[in-house]
Amino acid sequence: MTMADRIQSLRKTKGISQEELADQIGVSRQAVSKWESEQSNPDLEKVILLSEYFEVTTDYLLKGIEPKPDSNIKNRHDARLYMLLGTAINFIGLTSALMVWIEQQREYSVAIGLILFAVGCLIYAVGQLFGSNKTAAKKWFIGVNIWILLFIPLNCIFQFIIALIHRSYFAILSPLPQFYGNSVLSAVLAFGLFWGCYIAVCVLVDVMVFANRKNKS
Repeated sequence: MTMADRIQSLRKTKGISQEELADQIGVSRQAVSKWESEQSNPDLEKVILLSEYFEVTTDYLLKGIEPKPDSNIKNRHDARLYMLLGTAINFIGLTSALMVWIEQQREYSVAIGLILFAVGCLIYAVGQLFGSNKTAAKKWFIGVNIWILLFIPLNCIFQFIIALIHRSYFAILSPLPQFYGNSVLSAVLAFGLFWGCYIAVCVLVDVMVFANRKNKS
């Protein structure tokens, strides 16, 4: 295995694109592409930066000397496991809030959802602090959880705005849209506005998060 193969293998294991690696090291994407296609080799300064970023020795990058079995990179937990657990808890938080509201119509359903969201995000943060494969975990967490985490907060903001429009000083806090007034047209427009904003923001975030995946080889 050549240095080019090792750099490419480490990059793919970390789950990042050539462009993302270039940003981390401070070079152009074309430079990384040349390293991986054996058109050129990184200078010593870049080799050191690569070894620090991938948490391997310079000897491994330069000579292919394998790291010790007890190396830190082998012992660290995969951040993607924390991402999956955090996502599961966030999903439970959203579904629990919806179920409590549908069955009891109580405003504390919002608090239930937000508390579980906080727990899920905390678990994900632990993975980002202590786990490996952080970049891949970050992409999938944001891409999936934007659909979960945005629903209740956006809905609450939406309800306050609708309450102000109808000159009401009390907004009903619920995980589902609630409408004011007797106008069917007003309710339909408000409902469409909420879902339009929600879907547009989530799709935009997903496009931004996953746009660079096509650069991976």
